[in-house]
Amino acid sequence: MTAPVTTGPTTGPPAASASSRGLPPLARYLLRRVALAIGVLWAAFTVSFIVLYLLPGDPVATMAGGGLDGEPLDPAQLDALRARYGLDQPLIVQYGERLWAALHGDFGASIQTGQDVRGAILDALPPTVQISLAGLAFAIVVGGAVALVATYTRAAWLRQVLMALPSLAVSLPVFWVGLMLVQIFSFGLGLLPSVGARGPEALILPAVTLGLPTGALVAQVLAKSLDQTLEEPYVVTARAKGVGRVAIHLRHALRNAALPALTVLGYVVGNLLAGSVVVETVFTRPGLGRLTVSAVGVQDIPVVQGIVVFAAAVFVAVNLLVDLVYPVLDPRIATGGGSR
Repeated sequence: MTAPVTTGPTTGPPAASASSRGLPPLARYLLRRVALAIGVLWAAFTVSFIVLYLLPGDPVATMAGGGLDGEPLDPAQLDALRARYGLDQPLIVQYGERLWAALHGDFGASIQTGQDVRGAILDALPPTVQISLAGLAFAIVVGGAVALVATYTRAAWLRQVLMALPSLAVSLPVFWVGLMLVQIFSFGLGLLPSVGARGPEALILPAVTLGLPTGALVAQVLAKSLDQTLEEPYVVTARAKGVGRVAIHLRHALRNAALPALTVLGYVVGNLLAGSVVVETVFTRPGLGRLTVSAVGVQDIPVVQGIVVFAAAVFVAVNLLVDLVYPVLDPRIATGGGSR
């Protein structure tokens, strides 16, 4: 039998505006999600701009070798460098110019290297995408397996152990997990490299380190959702008709229980990008994480802001994709009959 689709997480969609009431429900739903995505990107740009420009210190003096540890530079030279990067203008003017440039995909040049910010991000992106996808795959496979086994087994002790593992994994600091994996598998057993990015074996420890907390979160959400779904009337009816436990788990319960887990996956992509900063530092890998640490260290404002906006764009894009998948799994979400 085909299981009816249950509703997803709470909070229903907001009421449609007067200008969009004439549109089909699905179109209104998509317009709301796109408008929200644009708002998030604007907020990320604005907040990062304000925070970065209110930080103490002089990025121009740092770039030119002056400041606390260097010799004082000629004031005329500093003024020329500030004018070159537009740092001599009022804050509101800088904000307007940078926002307009960002709308055209231009985040300026790195104060540290002079390289175009977009080019620097694109150059550092492939290694980060590599470990992020590997970590996400590890999280989905391991987290899904833990949730399925924990809700399928009839052994109470095994269920308790499996349900306790995600809470433990979430509480462990990412850098500590990375250091322990290096200590055991690199220095202790000599099985895997501890640093670098050469060869597929160098990807294993960073992927496990990055995917462990994400997999734990997926396991927690999916296990709880499966427990609730397995108590639904249609599942009870399927059992009464003699449907096997494996079929009930995989064919009837998993599709409905996956809705909350799908939402979680949309949010954890941002965590994967944030975690790459720590993982790439621990394992001495190139990528956005190392670029971020370097840019923050010298107060390279254009690079840091470009990375922040890029991370927000990835987060928004993934969540927008999740929002688009939701009406496919539950059409009532787009019409207001279901809850998202």
